[in-house]
Amino acid sequence: MIDRVVILNDIAQPKGGATALALLSAYQLRARGLAVTMLVGDAGDNPALTQAGVEVVALGQERLGQAGVAGLAAGLYNRAAGAMVQRWIDANDTPGTVYHLHGWAQILSPAVFRALKRVEERVVLHAHDFFLACPNGSYAFLRTGQVCPLTPMSPACVSANCDRRNYGHKLWRVARQGVQRRFYDRHGSPPVLAIHEGMRPFLMRAGIPSASIHAVPNPVTPWSDTRIEAESNRQVLFVGRLEETKGPDLAAAAARAAGATITFVGDGVLRERLQAEYPEMHFLGRRTPEQIREIARTARLLVMPSRYPEPFGLVATEALWSGLPVVTTDTALLAEDIVTAGAGLAVEPRDTARFAAALRAILDDDDRCRAMSEAAFAGTRSLALSPEGWTDRLIDTYRGRLAGDV
Repeated sequence: MIDRVVILNDIAQPKGGATALALLSAYQLRARGLAVTMLVGDAGDNPALTQAGVEVVALGQERLGQAGVAGLAAGLYNRAAGAMVQRWIDANDTPGTVYHLHGWAQILSPAVFRALKRVEERVVLHAHDFFLACPNGSYAFLRTGQVCPLTPMSPACVSANCDRRNYGHKLWRVARQGVQRRFYDRHGSPPVLAIHEGMRPFLMRAGIPSASIHAVPNPVTPWSDTRIEAESNRQVLFVGRLEETKGPDLAAAAARAAGATITFVGDGVLRERLQAEYPEMHFLGRRTPEQIREIARTARLLVMPSRYPEPFGLVATEALWSGLPVVTTDTALLAEDIVTAGAGLAVEPRDTARFAAALRAILDDDDRCRAMSEAAFAGTRSLALSPEGWTDRLIDTYRGRLAGDV
């Protein structure tokens, strides 16, 4: 029997896909009648969790980028975070309590792995990215987007300047990975839930055994239950953070070269610059899920031009299941799935001319757009799970963990 599920995540606000999924799991598990606690690194200010009956225990700290120099020290080993988790375990743990770790790289730090050691036989890890394996979390040279072929923490890896900032920051990431490895036994590790089967070889390269890796695709709720008639629309859509890693500037440059405009839904540090450089584009800021659904109904295609390999791409799947063709970066793990299904195109987003040509190929050809739309709507259901199916998989994993079968 599952007494309680403890979800550990850096933040309690849905500011990214990983946190949105951690929160969704809390809501879904509560709806199934399970007791849920969230241990978070930020202030825990999310009224929806309280309304759902989720216990929230918050550390009250800021993410690395907001915490200054002190944050770099805590990022290596956050003693306060480790103590918070340890106190909760000491006061509340039972043989039927399961611990599900989602995001830790921004606040909780590798200290959380040490705190979970004593209950490791009931721990489940979620790989929303590659931080369990790779120092920079991306398996990529972040300035160029080139996929990294190196073994994590090997001499070649340590000497490689793959950080988007500078080599000094790469060495800080290496130090953090070293601390993590001290407390995270990859070879006898808890089960790792990978959000795409394509993550398996990358995780295994770091020493995580294949038997510990379980592919559990993300849950998706489409923006439309009926096919959006993309061929009748003209707008290119971008949904996500306006940050360098997500490539909104690359999309804007390609759209201008193609004579097209993009509707940007989302916010971030690049918004002010992009608005100044691309006044012809539409910047809507953050929107509610309901508002995004309305916006999506007027779109012809979605772009996901990330600068590094996306392990999944939640918005891409939401678009596909709604009937929108997707133009994505060729290093995204979904890229081959999308192209094989005939539901979109994959490009190197830094190649503005080819990116623009891909946009024009869909914008200028209604028949091709309609064929891609139909293929997206009908032929990509295997790429993800419904929220209900995803919750079933989580609960099965928890029960298997308690029984010693997973």
